[in-house]
Formats: sequence, structure tokens, C-alpha cells
Amino acid sequence: MIDLTKMSWGDIKDKNFDVVVLPWGAIEPHNYHMPYLTDAYLSHEISKASATIAWEKANILCMVMPPIYLGSQNPGQWNMPFCIHTNYETQKAILTDIVSSLNAQGFRKLLIVNGHGGNTFKSMIRDLAMKFPDFFVLVSNWFDIVPREGYFDEAIDEHGGEQETSVLMHFMPELVKLEKAGKGTLHPWSMQSMNDKTAWAPRNWEQHTDDTGIGNPEKSTAEKGKRYAEEVTKRIADLLIDMADTPI
Repeated sequence: MIDLTKMSWGDIKDKNFDVVVLPWGAIEPHNYHMPYLTDAYLSHEISKASATIAWEKANILCMVMPPIYLGSQNPGQWNMPFCIHTNYETQKAILTDIVSSLNAQGFRKLLIVNGHGGNTFKSMIRDLAMKFPDFFVLVSNWFDIVPREGYFDEAIDEHGGEQETSVLMHFMPELVKLEKAGKGTLHPWSMQSMNDKTAWAPRNWEQHTDDTGIGNPEKSTAEKGKRYAEEVTKRIADLLIDMADTPI
């Protein structure tokens, strides 16, 4: 594994890379106890750990790109100071520019490791498949790969809760101030059909949470995060190996 945030041209110019990994997050509040860049930090750390396993297990060399910090936000988040909403068209333009650049350089395989639930890449990837038919783009939401059951205790855990907090405590414990955390209580929709998931609409964040979190993080531990992250990174590493070994 090579992390481009720490590499020079001299470090990489003579190496042959099998897969490019692109972490993608957001800039948004995560309750009172975690940083705005939590989604980007976690996707980057998980990408690096997964790429390391792929190298150690099968000599698959992956370049982990710097994380993209620009995510899609809900109403009620847009007005929070320094929470940055990025339009779909902007995200698509960024991804297209990245793929165009990599394609011109001879790369053909890209894995997006997404750390933000508001980001949606499927339609973008379909469009890119038309424009670059010999370039293989995959996306993986790291937080959805392994079910939370058996790893964490809280039933409601969507944003800044036990899952994200525990995993960040494992990778970057100095960034978590658990003693400052709010309860992450979810205020449901007034329409029961929405709570039953009969339909979907973006929630107004200020109406559904008191502290920007959804899910109580108080039971979070680095040990829980380590156990969960190890399973997630193992599976992503296997995916990277499969990508490298599979012809386009």
C-alpha cells in the first residue's frame, strides 16, 4: 500500500499499481465529540488498512488517494456553520475529472471507499461506464459492509453514534472527546409512513436531532472499533485482490 498524502514523485515513479483507492467523505458536524472531517478520516484510514492487507496477503499494490472532503448534506445541516453541501453535479464533475486523469495515465481500476451516507455514486458510475468503457469503477460504503449486530449495542446508530465513534477511537483516538458527546436522540417523522420507510425524503437535520448525532455513542470503545474495522478491512482487501486479478 502507498498513501499518496505522504509520497513524492521519486517514491512512486517506478512502481506498478494494481488498483487506485479513493476515500470519500464530507464536511459536517458529528455530535459534540468528533471532528467535522470524521467521514473523510474514517474512509481514508479504512482504505489504507485495507490496501495494506491486500499487499501483505497477495502482493497487490494499491495507491490510496487523498480523501475527498465534499459530501451531500440534508436540509437543516446546510445552515450549520462550516457544514459544506456539495451538489450532485459538483461531485460528478470531481469524480469524472479524477477518472479522466487516471485513465489518461493508464490506470483502469478505481475503488471509491465512501464514508458518508449522503453520498450516492451509482448513477455517476453508470455514466462513467458509458464514457470510459474500459475503466472499472466500484464503490463500497464501508459502514454497510458488515452488519452492526454482534459488534455494537445501540439499535439506532446512523450518524456520530457508537459505530463511527468506536472506529474513530480505534484509528485516531486523540480526535474523540467522548465526555462531550450528546445522546444522539432521533426525533422521528410526524408521518408514520416515513418512519415505516414507505417513501423517502431528506430529513431536516435540526428537526430530527438535538446535537447533530443520531445514535447514542456513550458505549463506544476502541476495542469495539478495532474488532469491527478488522472485519471491514479484511473484506475490502479481498475486494481489492479480486479487482486486481480480474480482467476488465
